[in-house]
Formats: sequence, C-alpha cells, structure tokens
Amino acid sequence: MKEKLDKLLKLKQEKDAVILAHYYVPDEVQDIADYVGDSYYLSEIATKVEAQTIVLCGVEFMGESAKILNPDKKVLLPAANADCPMAHMAAVEKIEEIRKEYEDVAVVCYVNSTAELKMNADVCVTSSNAAKIVKQLPNKHIFFIPDENLGSYVAAQVPEKHIILNDGYCHVHSNVRREDILKAKKARPNAQVLVHPECKEEVVALADYAGSTSGIIEYATESEAQEFIIGTEMGVFHELKKRNPGKSFYVAGNLQICPNMKKITVDKVISALENGQPEVILSEEVRNRAYAPLSRMLELAGQ
Repeated sequence: MKEKLDKLLKLKQEKDAVILAHYYVPDEVQDIADYVGDSYYLSEIATKVEAQTIVLCGVEFMGESAKILNPDKKVLLPAANADCPMAHMAAVEKIEEIRKEYEDVAVVCYVNSTAELKMNADVCVTSSNAAKIVKQLPNKHIFFIPDENLGSYVAAQVPEKHIILNDGYCHVHSNVRREDILKAKKARPNAQVLVHPECKEEVVALADYAGSTSGIIEYATESEAQEFIIGTEMGVFHELKKRNPGKSFYVAGNLQICPNMKKITVDKVISALENGQPEVILSEEVRNRAYAPLSRMLELAGQ
C-alpha cells in the first residue's frame, strides 16, 4: 500500500489534483482522500478547492455536480460505471405536467439526480438542507424530485407547504424496514437509532435522530449514548468508528450496501490520475441550465 500511496502523492502533485470522497465509498478510498463528506459538503468544497483537477470518488451525479460548479476544472470520476439508480427516477415530462397543473409550483430537486433533472428544476437541495430551503421558497406548491421518502420527510418538517411527491427511492435506504429497527432495538435496548431521511416514514418515526450522513456522524459523536443502530449505508461506519473509538455501532438490517459506491477503488483513483480519464464532460447548455438551481442551493443554504 505504501507504494500506491507514494505514487498517488506524486500524481496529485504532477496533475495539481485534489481527491474528494463520499462517506459511502470503501474505507481505503476514504483514507486517501483530501476531503471526505456527504453530498452537500462535497458540492460546497468543490467550489473552494484551488486544485485544477478534482477526483470525485462517488457516483455519476456527484461528478456532474462538481463539473457544473467548476466548468474550468477537470473533473475525474474513477469509476465511470458508478451510477445511482434513484438519480434517474423522475421524468422531465412529469415536471412539465406539474408546472401546467400548478401555476405557483417550485420544482425542488434533490442533488442525487441527473444533470438533466437539475436543468429542469428551480432549486437543488440535499438531505441536510432540504427543509430549510423549502421553507424559504415563496411558492406554496413544491414538486419534490426524485426521492419520495425525503419528500415525505420534508413535508412533515414544513407542513405549511403543499409537497407533491414523486415515485423515486434509494434502494439501500428503502431496504431498511420497520421490523429491522424493532428487532435491532430489542437486541440492543440502550442503543439510539440514527437513520437517513431517505428511509421510509415508518422507519424515520422510530428514530432518535433522522438526518444527513454528516448529521448522523455529528449526532453520534456528540451524544452521551454508547451504542447506536445506524440506518444508512455502511460506509459511514468508517468515520463513525474513527471519531468514536469507544462507542459501538450496529446495522439496522443486512442490506445497507450501495454496490455502485463500492466500485471506486484506490487503483481506479490512480488510473484516473495517470490517464486523465474517465473525465466528466457536459455541454455548455446542460452546464449553464443546471448551474442555476445548484447555485441557488448554495446561496439559500448559507442564509
């Protein structure tokens, strides 16, 4: 591994590169990254780094977001086939239908979405800022895409708005079932339950805390509890254990793995830097239209 790390360091200097990684990628990829975070953090940090090459260790929509926000930088996606099924689970035709039906509607697009969907949205959000941003919008009607579960969570947080839900979901979070939580809680009665709002409503209802991946990490770190049942992708355990060596963490179910996130490896990161491929390429039209809702997200989230 030392040989790989030396090679990586040399390549980063040669290519003027920075490595950004999501909490769901394999542990060893998190360890070689310059910055590790959730989708909001990665979107934000991508606009602040000075390096001319961004290596985005995550799935396709994350690479697209980094490119949209940094048109003059080279963005590399180590695993070109690492995609997020949920990112595609909304239709432009449906957005157009909703806009015709509701004159006052705002299309709110979760960042876990394709560039095409972002192009047709009014503002983007992440799980950590969705409720805050929806609250600030002047529109009464909100079409929330693509994730139905996060949309339901936002609807509960912002009851004054009329949230129109879309039929999309994250297969990892949707696979965490109510009975899984109850079973885990029975086995560990002193454990606190921390879940992601991409989980179903009945799972969120059982949680001591529901929030973004970074929110879950912060909550567990600040809590006086010693045991936690975690309802999100298992990659987060690496950071949880690193920050909390004396605490214990348990899965809620046994299917909490995103196979696409696990496609990213240290070897693929090295290969991407060596070859300058796979590179995220977007047309000027796509980038310009998708930039506005992402930019608005960063602006409203900062208020």
